Amino acid sequence: MPSVSERSAVMLQKSKSLKKKTAMTGVGAEDDIPLCERKTVTDFCYLLDKSKQLFNGLRDLPQYGHKQWQSYFGRTFDVYTKLWKFQQQHRQVLDNRYGLKRWQIGEVASKIGQLYYHYYLRTSETSYLNEAFSFYSAIRQRSYYHQVNKEDRPELVVKKLRYYARFIVVCLLLNKMDLVKVLVKELSEEIEDYTQRFNTEDQLEWNLVLQEVAAFVEADPLIILNDDNSGVVISNRLQEGGMPPLEQGMVVGQLTLADALIVGNCNNQVKFSELTIDMFRMLQALEREPVNLATQSSKPGTLEPNEKPAKRENPHKYLLYKPTFSQLYTFLSASFKELPANSVLLVYLSATGVFPAGRSECEGTLRH
Repeated sequence: MPSVSERSAVMLQKSKSLKKKTAMTGVGAEDDIPLCERKTVTDFCYLLDKSKQLFNGLRDLPQYGHKQWQSYFGRTFDVYTKLWKFQQQHRQVLDNRYGLKRWQIGEVASKIGQLYYHYYLRTSETSYLNEAFSFYSAIRQRSYYHQVNKEDRPELVVKKLRYYARFIVVCLLLNKMDLVKVLVKELSEEIEDYTQRFNTEDQLEWNLVLQEVAAFVEADPLIILNDDNSGVVISNRLQEGGMPPLEQGMVVGQLTLADALIVGNCNNQVKFSELTIDMFRMLQALEREPVNLATQSSKPGTLEPNEKPAKRENPHKYLLYKPTFSQLYTFLSASFKELPANSVLLVYLSATGVFPAGRSECEGTLRH
C-alpha cells in the first residue's frame, strides 16, 4: 500500500499533467476565467467572425453601379470600426485569455486599409487613400507582421507579402516615390527569405511582382529639381485654385463630367496590380488632391477609422484591365444608364490595334 508521501507525489504528478493538457486544449480552463473576461473573448470572437463574413461578401458585390454596394460597405465599416476599438480597449484580456497575436492585429488593420482603398476606387474620393495609408503605415511602424517569419506557416508569410504589395499601390497613388523604393527593397528581402525557407510554387509569381513594380517606378520619372537640386514629385491631380480659366464664351454648369471608363488593353505595357502606366496617369488627371482626414480626428496620434470626408465632386471611375467585350459592354451600359442629366461619360481606351502586315505594333497603339 503506497505511503502518504507516495500518494501525494502521484496526485501532484496527475495535477501537473492535467494542467498541461488544459493549457494545450483549453478544455476545463473556463472555470478559472472570470465571467466578464469570458464575455470579452466571446464578444471579440463574434466581431472577428462577423467582420470576416462581411469582408468576404465584398467580392460578390457588383463592380459597376453607384448604389448597390453602399449599404453593404457601410455595415462592413461599422463592424471593423467596432472590432478595432474593441481590441484596443481589451488588449490585455485578449492577450492573456484569447492568445491574441500581433500578426492578427495587423491582419485587422490591413483589412481596414483595404476597405478604405476599395472605397476610394468606388467613390474616386482621394482622401480615402490617406486613410488606407495611415493603417498600412502603422502596420509597418508597429511591426505587426514581424513575428510571422519565425513561424513555420507559409500562409502567414504570404499575408505579409500581400500587405506589402497593397501598401506599394497606395504609395504609388499618393506619389510617395521615396517610400515606394524602400518598400520594394523590403519586399524583395521578404520574398527572398520566403522562397529560401519554403519550397513553394509561387516563387516565380512573387519575382514577377518585383519586376513589375520596378519597371513601373522607372517608367514614371516625372520629377522636377528644386534650386537645391532636391527632387519634387509632380502630381497630375487637380489642386484647389489651380483650375485653368474658362475659354471665352463658355458657361459654367452646362455639362458635368460624371463618369469615366478607363481601359488598358495593350499587349505589352508597363503595369502593376492590373494598373497600367497610362491608366495610372489618366485616373490621377480626373481626381482632386487628397485631404488628410486624420487632422479631423478628435484624438491626434490615434489610429481609428474616420468618418466620411465632406463630399467633393469627383468623376466616378471604372478601371478595366484587359476586359472581355462582354465586361466592357456591361460597364459601359451600366454607367450610361445611371448617368445624371446634363452629364458626360468619358471613355479612355488604350489598346493594341489591328493593322495590315508590315506595320509595327507600336504604330498600332490606339488611344482615344
